[in-house]
Amino acid sequence: MKQHFTSALSQTFGRFASKVHGKTFQKMINRTYVRSMGLDMSDFNAPESYPTLNALFTRKFRHKRTFSTDQKDMISPCDSLITECGIIKEDLALQIKGMSYSVDGVLGEGITEESKKNVHNGLFVNFYLSPRDYHRYHAPLDMQVLHAYHIPGKLYPVNIPSLKKQVNLFIENERVVLECLSKEGKRFFLILVGALNVGEMEVSFEPRIRTNTTMTPSFYSYKDLYLSKGDDFGCFRMGSTIVMLCEKDMVELTISSGDNVRFAQTIGRLTF
Repeated sequence: MKQHFTSALSQTFGRFASKVHGKTFQKMINRTYVRSMGLDMSDFNAPESYPTLNALFTRKFRHKRTFSTDQKDMISPCDSLITECGIIKEDLALQIKGMSYSVDGVLGEGITEESKKNVHNGLFVNFYLSPRDYHRYHAPLDMQVLHAYHIPGKLYPVNIPSLKKQVNLFIENERVVLECLSKEGKRFFLILVGALNVGEMEVSFEPRIRTNTTMTPSFYSYKDLYLSKGDDFGCFRMGSTIVMLCEKDMVELTISSGDNVRFAQTIGRLTF
């Protein structure tokens, strides 16, 4: 597969965003971005303290957010808009109202058919991170990571207008698929979906994954990789989407399509 023009554009933007500019110019860049995008910086350091635009994108909290310690409460992995959520019908989930995508397709060829079938008729949640959102992602529950699968692809925008017009957007775009188990052995997937101007999706426990640099898929397996609820495991370089697919009868959601959620907010209750 040849590199798509959206990947080349994103690489160009990524180089600009990663560059350390002069102090005065960088201060102007950061403040302009915060003001134009409407970022809420109340939980973070001052905009001018970040040495690059990417450092601002991937900012960390000054103080950790608190969340429910009840092991049955699932929390949101990120700050985002819930563009769609609900029941997977056989292997079909909603990209946006009136437009479906194949769960098997978004998981890709590296995930076994047996694992894919585990989430048929289960639940899905699409988390859209806009450029104004906090860009890091966290474990939604205590979990074991079995596999990480990097699937190169295009980098179409993933905003609402694009979701409405670009068929199979989540399948076309570059993504990192994490196959996971809950403490009780229920299978679920977290799928990090790249987007225009996302020069990199960082997976902190797997530095061998370098997105938007290669067109060759890569697959990694783990025996004893565990994350605790709330653990930070990486970030997007600008806004994008996380798709979560859960095994049937694993969780009851307490959110709806169109809701805005924040990392650490309880979004569901495990049902076992």
